[in-house]
Amino acid sequence: MDKIKFLGTAGARFVVTHQLRKSGGIWLSLDNTNILVDPGPGSLVRVLSSKPRLNPTELDGIILTHRHIDHSNDINIMIEAMTDGGFKKKGVVFAPSDAIDEDSVILNHFRNLPEKIEKLYEKGDYKIGNIGFSTPIRHRHGVETYGLNIFGKKSSVSIISDTQYFDGLEKYYTGDVLILNVVLLENKPGIQHISIKDAEYIISRNKPKLSVLTHFGWNLLTKSKPWELAESLSKKIGVKIIAASDGMEIDLNKYH
Repeated sequence: MDKIKFLGTAGARFVVTHQLRKSGGIWLSLDNTNILVDPGPGSLVRVLSSKPRLNPTELDGIILTHRHIDHSNDINIMIEAMTDGGFKKKGVVFAPSDAIDEDSVILNHFRNLPEKIEKLYEKGDYKIGNIGFSTPIRHRHGVETYGLNIFGKKSSVSIISDTQYFDGLEKYYTGDVLILNVVLLENKPGIQHISIKDAEYIISRNKPKLSVLTHFGWNLLTKSKPWELAESLSKKIGVKIIAASDGMEIDLNKYH
C-alpha cells in the first residue's frame, strides 16, 4: 500500500518539549520503498507503537530536511534500527551539509552503518529504492533547510519543511499531495516559519489534489483548532485540506 503515516505533528520547541503533540516525523511508503522524514524526538517509539506496527528494518532511507532537534533528535537510533542494530549495512541517509560537517547530528559511531550518507543541496536530485526526490530550493530558516518533492510511478508528494514564506515558494512544490509545516497561527517578525495565512496563499495557487497541514506550533494548537482551520480553508479555496493528527495515515492511491 502506498501511504503516508504521520508519526507526529509537533512543530517547534514548546510543543515538542511539552509533547503537546508527538514528534516522530513522517513515514512514507511508495512503490515498495520506505523512507522516514525528520525523525524527531520519540521517532523510534512512534514507529514501534504504530498500528499496524511499522518495521524500521524495512526502511530504505532516512531524510533530514534540517538539523534542528525537533527534526533530527532520533536520527542515530533510527539508523541503528534501520540497519538491524548495525548488523546489516543498508539504507541511505540524506541531510544538509551543516547537519553532517558542522557539529554533526550523526555521531561517528553510526556513520558506517548505512550504505552511504549523502548531502542535500539546492536543486539536488536523489534516488532511494524505486523512488526519486528533489530539493528544489534552499529555504529561509535558521539553518540549512530544504523541502522535498518525492516522485513515484503514479504519485508525487511535496513537503514544504520549515521556512519563512518568500516570493515564489509555492512554485517549487507542485506534488499531487502537498504537506505543509504550519507552525504559526499568525505571522511574527523574525520567526522563520509559515503561518495559516501563508498556507492559504500557497494552496490557493497550487491547488493540489490533497493538502495536509502539520508541524503545529504552540499558539496554533492552544488558541485554535487545526482541524477547524483546515475545514474552513478547504471550503474557501475549494481544495481538500486536512489537518494531520498523530498516527494519521493517508492512502496515496486515492490521489494519483
